[in-house]
Amino acid sequence: MLLSEAKILIIDDDVDVLSAAKLLLKRHAKAVDIEKNPQKLPFLVTNGDYNLILLDMNFTRDVNSGREGFHWLDRILDINPAAKVIMITAYGDIEMAIRAIKSGAIDFVLKPWENDKLLATISTALEGGKDKVVPVAEEKSKDDNKKNNKATTDTIVATSDSMRQVLVTAERVASTDANVIILGENGTGKTQLAKHVHQHSKRADKPFVAVDLGAISETLFESELFGHVKGAFTDAKEDRAGRFEEAKGGTIFLDEIGNLTLPLQAKLLTVIQERKVTRVGSNKPIALDVRLICATNMNIEKMVTEKTFRQDLLYRINTIELELPPLRDRPEDISALADYYLKQYAKKYNRPVNDISNALVKKMQQYNWPGNIRELQHAVERAVILSQEKTLQPDDLFLKSSAGQPATATGFDLEDMEKTMIIKALKRFNGNITDAARELGLSRAALYRRMEKYGL
Repeated sequence: MLLSEAKILIIDDDVDVLSAAKLLLKRHAKAVDIEKNPQKLPFLVTNGDYNLILLDMNFTRDVNSGREGFHWLDRILDINPAAKVIMITAYGDIEMAIRAIKSGAIDFVLKPWENDKLLATISTALEGGKDKVVPVAEEKSKDDNKKNNKATTDTIVATSDSMRQVLVTAERVASTDANVIILGENGTGKTQLAKHVHQHSKRADKPFVAVDLGAISETLFESELFGHVKGAFTDAKEDRAGRFEEAKGGTIFLDEIGNLTLPLQAKLLTVIQERKVTRVGSNKPIALDVRLICATNMNIEKMVTEKTFRQDLLYRINTIELELPPLRDRPEDISALADYYLKQYAKKYNRPVNDISNALVKKMQQYNWPGNIRELQHAVERAVILSQEKTLQPDDLFLKSSAGQPATATGFDLEDMEKTMIIKALKRFNGNITDAARELGLSRAALYRRMEKYGL
């Protein structure tokens, strides 16, 4: 779709931002609506048929964390999974913006933006999809099918003997309906392994529904997992299926199960034992046909001994136990993983990077990786975004060490990243402020302020 044919919605609590954006875009787009109050988003998205939405990361109540931006991004995509959302964020919040893309945003723009760059970003986003607005109901149906088959595209990169053995066991039990528990430190790839089991099972063409139990409050637990009927509580405006029902015929993955309190463990155990779920506010049980996979980074056996985790629930969920080794114990996988993520992010961000130097591979293999694969993934992603060269070098990866010893913590700081990005841009353009500012998506004044801030 061309920008001239597009209907655009801009949501930001800053009236100056709204005015500036509308003034610019109304000269190029078919229609531009602006709104200061994000509470109106559900109505606007449902009824507005927008081709693109520009959404601020932070609103008045929550100025710095970006939580509101993520909340409203989720709400938009719940209403219309096909919605194209570009996040608006401050320059120092690049990491948050990257997280937003992972959550479903199509791109992000930095404040203050350069008009040409904003228009280019919007045009690229519009050209990347269909030329018409797909009705919400129709697109939800299509999105359900995509979710059903999503696991078939997921990849586990592993060359080490320890990981190969885990995968052999996982594929062996996948063909059964045995309950599986996956153990391992944060970032070792428990969700990916759960998807791997699902895609090798007889349920592969059915939904894979992942639930982060650590992110669900105790008051919402039953509604979220078991569903509710209209009028069950104040905000229950309509009947809603829970996550167990959404996984009908497929797999439900309960991550961070070790975080459940004993009362919630009891409720979950009843559902697993009876293979039935009852929506909040109803007395009609619904039969379940799901495969259960759970995961935790906690010592679940120790929790049973300490009586903080029910032994009968553990018996139900760990028919088969798979344990993922930490990345530091399989250094032979690091090079392949880094190369995989490099290719993925170079394509995603349209960056020129296509290789990793031997010196950087050595540096990565010496590093302790306390955040495991997730840390490596984020480190490579940052390096790809910031690098201006075709081959990543040791200085491109933000890992800190002291006295020449292998690093044991990331020590990464967003201000460090911003400063490094500015230094690289200035070096690339031989100190030309105008060209460097254009490359960074800043005005000359904004770049001067940052140079003064960092003593450049």
